[in-house]
Amino acid sequence: MNIPKRIQLANLPTPIFPLSYKKDEFKDVNIFIKRDDYTGIEVSGNKIRKLEFSLKDALDKNAKVLITCGGIQSNHCRATASVAAAYGLKSHLLLRYDKKQVEGNYFLDKLFGANFTFITEKEYKYNRSELMENIKKEYELKGEEAYIIPEGASNGIGMFGYYNAFLEILDQEKSMGINFDTICLTEGSGGTYSGLYFANEILKKKKKIVAFNIYDKNADVKSEIAKIIDDGLKISSCDETINYDNIIVNPDYAGEGYGIAYKEVIDFIKNFARKTGIILDPVYTGKSLYGMYSEIENKNQNFVGNILFIHTGGLFGLFAKKDLFFDSLYD
Repeated sequence: MNIPKRIQLANLPTPIFPLSYKKDEFKDVNIFIKRDDYTGIEVSGNKIRKLEFSLKDALDKNAKVLITCGGIQSNHCRATASVAAAYGLKSHLLLRYDKKQVEGNYFLDKLFGANFTFITEKEYKYNRSELMENIKKEYELKGEEAYIIPEGASNGIGMFGYYNAFLEILDQEKSMGINFDTICLTEGSGGTYSGLYFANEILKKKKKIVAFNIYDKNADVKSEIAKIIDDGLKISSCDETINYDNIIVNPDYAGEGYGIAYKEVIDFIKNFARKTGIILDPVYTGKSLYGMYSEIENKNQNFVGNILFIHTGGLFGLFAKKDLFFDSLYD
């Protein structure tokens, strides 16, 4: 297998710590957290692992502009804008929005000098790929080579960021003297899950890779994950056959959809912060970790033994949701 080359952008390896939250309530369960929110400051979170591969491919193709898409508070778009600025490239972000709040990730996008195209939820759902291609053509008519990175850098090349992360976890298991039975994470655009699942299958480690869908409870997530992995197999010239029957994605905690938090998640984030000093966000990690703890309480057999939760970041997006947390912000 030929793993694509990357440019090192993230602070790696990210540490793993034991979680004491509700430890006394659970028997036969040991919970750990891998802090992929430590990958950097401007590039904090899981997206940068995937962008390491996307950026290398873009530079090899002489790209001068990085084009990508996401919500108005997209962590991925913020990381892309930061990376582009660091490498002297332009960035152009296709953002879906209901209102433009110049705060959080969007504030940082502007600070990094990104260019923007704003579209509706419907346009984003059905036309984002076409719209990014149109933006690419506009740059190329001006003589600027442009490179499209899909939502979340979740494609065949981006997934190798979390193939590498799986290898990193195996090394940490050895140094810690532990074996993780389950690796748990947030499922959004599929790339993070795909890389972990691919590595687990290829290396025959027989861990449970469990995700919580925070995007759309009705989405065909398994097909999207399989598509990303199939693309990765071609890129790496890997002739292994992947069994997709072990994909585990729980849709029960998505609520009304992406970026829409509900009271139980907000309460969980506040209590978790006060008990652990760790910040979660209501879009990604808050929903997924709330889901994980709920499933442990419900005796779900996917969550027994040693469990590793991957904290995939989201701090900056939290600030745009601050009004959800307190009756008054001026107490």
